[in-house]
Amino acid sequence: MKKIFLAIALVSAATFALTSCGSKKEEAKEEDKDAYDAYETAEPKKESADDLIAQGKALVDASDCKTCHHPTNKIIGPSHTDVAKKYEFTHANVGLLAKKIIEGGSGVWGEIPMSPHAIPMADAEKMAMYVLSLDGEKIKD
Repeated sequence: MKKIFLAIALVSAATFALTSCGSKKEEAKEEDKDAYDAYETAEPKKESADDLIAQGKALVDASDCKTCHHPTNKIIGPSHTDVAKKYEFTHANVGLLAKKIIEGGSGVWGEIPMSPHAIPMADAEKMAMYVLSLDGEKIKD
């Protein structure tokens, strides 16, 4: 008799535990779905030009740029400030300079070639934004 009572108690407890946990899982699934839907429809946060320029400075500081360029003095290549003075701070010039950072090249500032840099375009664009900001100019839309 005790065995039957114990078995019934265990089955009841297991049934209660499974059904009560199941309903909580359904509630959690609905909450997760709502959060996911909100995430999917939310506009991505747009970084400000100042944020991108700060990221570009950090990338330049961590790269090999200092080997040939200085913020204000000519070394092997032009100073970054001279580059900023030569090019207007536009989205087109950010793209142009980012491409030059990635592909390298020569002839614009002399015959000594700039070596190519295998970095993502997004990083090269941030670096170009930083360089173009050095003459105090703000990006033009």
